[in-house]
Amino acid sequence: MGLSAIVKVGKRYTIVIPKSIREKLRLKEGSKVLLRISGNRIIIEPLPDSPFEILGKVVGEPYSEKVDEKKAQSWLMRNASS
Repeated sequence: MGLSAIVKVGKRYTIVIPKSIREKLRLKEGSKVLLRISGNRIIIEPLPDSPFEILGKVVGEPYSEKVDEKKAQSWLMRNASS
């Protein structure tokens, strides 16, 4: 199953992500995460720091719309959450 932890919901409904999980996911203060509900579960997914930096790594230079748009769409379909 992987790393897991039990945490308590605090004031204003906050939760603290334990250090072991923050380190594993490389989360830092100011990181953005996606919260979503799946059935009766809350799922927290880290988002990349800079989507444009990630896209640059996927597509590369120089940019060719005909070729690179397909690469970007393929990457997005593999890595996007539903």
